[in-house]
Amino acid sequence: MTLLAIHQLPADGSSAPTGAPCPPTLRTSDGDRIRQELEARGIRFERWPARAATGEATTADALLALYAEEIARLQSSGAYPTVDAIRLTPDHPDRAALRQKFLSEHTHSEDEVRFFVEGRGLFCLHLGHEVLQVVCERNDLISVPAGTPHWFDMGPEPHFAALRFFDNPEGWVANFTGEAIAERFPLLDELLAAV
Repeated sequence: MTLLAIHQLPADGSSAPTGAPCPPTLRTSDGDRIRQELEARGIRFERWPARAATGEATTADALLALYAEEIARLQSSGAYPTVDAIRLTPDHPDRAALRQKFLSEHTHSEDEVRFFVEGRGLFCLHLGHEVLQVVCERNDLISVPAGTPHWFDMGPEPHFAALRFFDNPEGWVANFTGEAIAERFPLLDELLAAV
């Protein structure tokens, strides 16, 4: 289930006295409301139509071919000349190290654009005095603007495939902030368990 939870931070950026995040001021799984809330903050969010069922045997090239029309539409503005497909599964040998890397708050010098073909993942966006937690799942596209502090959780046993769009031919390049804010918010499984 696609989900948005918005947390307000105290003006000084601290968390609640117990060290836990403040409870969400908004929690919704309504796709239109999610799009509106994100759009109001400069975050692109779309739902693309479902294509044929995919699975672990579906290659990266096959995923790119399935969504060629949508990829071309997104690239028609001249942005995101590089597109690839990534798949992470519970048996991926580097899943724990990758999860830890993505859980550290970071920024990018370009937009981080992801379209989820399978499974789900949690984007957490630190926007001033707010933290937005967005669970993206199959058919969700999210674009995190360049320079936005954020982190990502794929869970301890990841299962997702996503198309990644880049302006930088080097692909994913992170600038870590060194902030520990991510430690104060629920991870993917915790957030979903609270539904």
